[in-house]
Amino acid sequence: MIRHFDPTFESLRQYRAPEWFRDAKFGIWSHWGPQSVPMFGDWYARNMYIQGTPQYEYHLRHYGHPSVFGYKDICALWKAEKFDPDALMEKYHRAGARYFMSQGTHHDHFFNYGSRINRMNSVNVGPGRDILALWKAAADRFGMPFGISEHLGASFSWWRVNKGCDTSGPRAGVPYDGNDPAWQDFYHANQEHGTENPGEASPWYTSNPAFRDYWLRCIDEMIDLFSPELLYTDGSLPFGGHWMDADHAASGASAYSHGLRAVAHLYNASIAKHGENRAVYLQKDRSPEIYSVGVLDIEKSQLPGIMPEPWHTDTCIGNWFYDVHSPYKPPEQIVEMLVDIISKNGVMLLNILQRPDGSIDEDADFILDRIASWFAVCGEAVYGTRPWRVFGEGDTFVKIEGFREDKTEWTRNDFRFVQKDGAVYAFLMGARGGETLTLRSFADQPVRSVELLGYGSVPFEKALGLLVVSLPDQLPVFCANALKIR
Repeated sequence: MIRHFDPTFESLRQYRAPEWFRDAKFGIWSHWGPQSVPMFGDWYARNMYIQGTPQYEYHLRHYGHPSVFGYKDICALWKAEKFDPDALMEKYHRAGARYFMSQGTHHDHFFNYGSRINRMNSVNVGPGRDILALWKAAADRFGMPFGISEHLGASFSWWRVNKGCDTSGPRAGVPYDGNDPAWQDFYHANQEHGTENPGEASPWYTSNPAFRDYWLRCIDEMIDLFSPELLYTDGSLPFGGHWMDADHAASGASAYSHGLRAVAHLYNASIAKHGENRAVYLQKDRSPEIYSVGVLDIEKSQLPGIMPEPWHTDTCIGNWFYDVHSPYKPPEQIVEMLVDIISKNGVMLLNILQRPDGSIDEDADFILDRIASWFAVCGEAVYGTRPWRVFGEGDTFVKIEGFREDKTEWTRNDFRFVQKDGAVYAFLMGARGGETLTLRSFADQPVRSVELLGYGSVPFEKALGLLVVSLPDQLPVFCANALKIR
């Protein structure tokens, strides 16, 4: 058992994901903060400073020009007056979640806890409450490991646009409020990244040494205050390559020194608390040297097959922040995604959108209720399972294309497999009641019994190496029914 990690690739490469993470399979994320206030989706704090974007136009007409009413003023409007973490956690646990993650800070540099480093936090501004502390207490009541997502690393360059100004119109040339010297600690002294071509992507990570030191102090503060079981970085291990470059090659440990120190601190704090490391670090660089220090996370996508070590997907029911323009995924798509992911040794985190007041809407409630009804029947085929010798059979596969998440059109011949305690669970991805199914993956496997979860034993036979199963007319759950095969 490892008793201490050094902040080096050589030491951290010994990391293995804890069993609780491999068993949990499904978590819920509160990706929530001041950017939910306008109810206009993700990256509002950036796009409101880019003339011509829909969010800029909305901000201009709804709040005023960003030279007068800037993002700091949006933060003051966030009150979270209906936020009830205990009631929400009860819903999330009933819906099948076995770990929970809260947003610590997004790229907007607003902290959802009472930071001693950053004055722009949820205790000093807006809600007047320590959001992370409240979430953690609620998660602890349900025995759910608690995680924190940090998006701070990209903030310094991401938010360069707040130093700009309009190029046309009645306020052309008038500096946005990000130029106000009194607010440089919040908006960053990031003038080095320029304001030319604001719509173009910035470098994800800055080379600014002072900001890198600041980032590490903030991450250490989160770890020391909350002892998270998960820490999620929205990008590669800081401060190396751009996390979207799947073929990124490590440029040497020095570029990652701050990130390595943060990860080592996370793990060592867990060892000090539990006598063993129970923490998980999530980052998005697919280079083996980088993801070996923790667990690979893939945003709004997944992998084509079984990976030897567990991996992680983060996704959401709609947009990342509450967005009145964005439709939600149907519950059957969410369940089918989960099943496909766990068959490949993955774990799925689902963002449930909250309004600025902290409540969830009727559609989100409906999704949670439907998922809860599915887990009530099929949970045993999820928790504690491991990949089987193949992840599935059939000719239908999830489309893997960047951040694209289409609903997959499954057929009756599509199955996904996991195993636990000597049983193989076969999820029926497209089958309907009353059908007779043929499974080819059990050709050399003696089959003693076949049970449909939520129903009971069903007729089966082995014929010419094929497993033939007859389904009842009514299936127990609305999608991805599961056979337990011994």
